[in-house]
Amino acid sequence: MKKLINLIKSTTLFKYLTLDQIEESLKNGKFKVVTYKQNSVIHFDGELCNKLEIILSGKVVVDRIDESGNLFTIVEFCKDDILGGNLLFSTSPFYPMTVSTQELSQILEIENELLFELLSSNKDLLRTYLEYISDHASILGNKIKHYANKTIRESLMAYLEYESKIQNSNQIKLEITKKELAERIGVQRTSLSRELAKMRNEGLVTFDSNSITILKN
Repeated sequence: MKKLINLIKSTTLFKYLTLDQIEESLKNGKFKVVTYKQNSVIHFDGELCNKLEIILSGKVVVDRIDESGNLFTIVEFCKDDILGGNLLFSTSPFYPMTVSTQELSQILEIENELLFELLSSNKDLLRTYLEYISDHASILGNKIKHYANKTIRESLMAYLEYESKIQNSNQIKLEITKKELAERIGVQRTSLSRELAKMRNEGLVTFDSNSITILKN
């Protein structure tokens, strides 16, 4: 119990709560910790959002399937990230896409009424919550805009150019598999491989199993 209390206390949102507040909320069931196995669906498309969830460990992804049946990973969430924050107090609080685990994950659930009470009584908590949902609403919108209506090559180059800036190198080290990369840009693995091969033949990139290098823009 003590380890779990300290884990919750270490989150960005609930660092403003006392250890006693967290312990009491766990004991009376107002805080609930749920463990999900890898590749488990947490929320289905269209499901009602009636609680806030904070990822204590693991990785969660938001996916959609396009008209061709391709899996499109919109965004990934990891430890300390929040699920449902932008939906909870909406007039239409329904998940627009499927939310599932990419690995074994532990998630803290807080009912909306309790969260409202906590936000109303703690200005620091309220400010942090509003900052988080505002920033992540913008990120999610940019992700959708980033990949919508793009060709495979455009989506792939957008991803590579972004990673090139982050890694400060034209040689982009892949921290995900090519299958995961294909899912991230919303195409099939074979389609990604074909496009990479074309781009290599045209002298745009070189690649191996661990990296992709941009040769020219």
